[in-house]
Amino acid sequence: MLISHTSVQPERTGENSSNTMQSVQKTKRQNRELRRDAMVLITLLILALLFVGPLLWLIGVALKTPDELSAYPIRWLPAVFQWENFARALTMIDFWRYLTNTLELATIYASLVTVSSALVGFGFARLRGKGKQLLFLVMLSTIMLPPILTVIPTYSLFTHLQLIDSYWPWVLWGIASTPTITFLFRQHFSTIPVALEEAALLDGASYFHIFWRIFLPLSIPICVTAFILSFTWAWGDYFSQALFLSDDQATLAVAIANGYSDPTGMPFTNILAAGTLLYIVPILILFLFAQRTFVRGIVLSGLK
Repeated sequence: MLISHTSVQPERTGENSSNTMQSVQKTKRQNRELRRDAMVLITLLILALLFVGPLLWLIGVALKTPDELSAYPIRWLPAVFQWENFARALTMIDFWRYLTNTLELATIYASLVTVSSALVGFGFARLRGKGKQLLFLVMLSTIMLPPILTVIPTYSLFTHLQLIDSYWPWVLWGIASTPTITFLFRQHFSTIPVALEEAALLDGASYFHIFWRIFLPLSIPICVTAFILSFTWAWGDYFSQALFLSDDQATLAVAIANGYSDPTGMPFTNILAAGTLLYIVPILILFLFAQRTFVRGIVLSGLK
């Protein structure tokens, strides 16, 4: 019996030491994971501050008086929040008329770009033809072309066509589609099973019918993503709108840039900041309501 008892004791001692080693290794691994998570969190906080910082500064400027803006040392927070700056931003210019113009132009452009880019993307993804890959590469290469290079020939063309001071340039740009949105649709359409297309062709459906009744309903997240991207581009575009539109059809970006100033041309910085905040509110609301669909659309377009 003594021999049996002493033979079991070393085995238990070995098990205890093994468990202790495993516990130490587990603790070290948990500590490494905690340090890694802490570094990731700190990095994200720094990046968040870099992105949110300018917005917080803009809010601070919009709530200050002119004297506080020119004070030294810098006053980070206003003594009294000047909420009336937002009311003045709405009344110093015809804010609602310019807002209506911007909504109309951006909606027309975004809707046309979404549909036309979906059609072009469907053609590149599902139709066969000689030179298709070459055309696709040529289309993608235009992304690298700076838009400023096409301003003069575009303006000359629209002037000869008598399309200045109207929304027709944006209509034509929308019908022509865009390479980036077309690429998103092409990538998504390439992931849809060929069996759906073949079954529809056997039933006598045309390619346009297949696109409109099968592929497009399966691409709602991509459509939302395309609409938001193109709507944001048209909403934030200043140069083209200042160049092609008269004052009656001017958009909010042009009005804000030129409207908040005194007779000598000096801008009211706090009113300008307040108007800018009001200008970005519709885009923020649009993204907040559609952010899940937007992210899903980006993910779906990259599956292939």
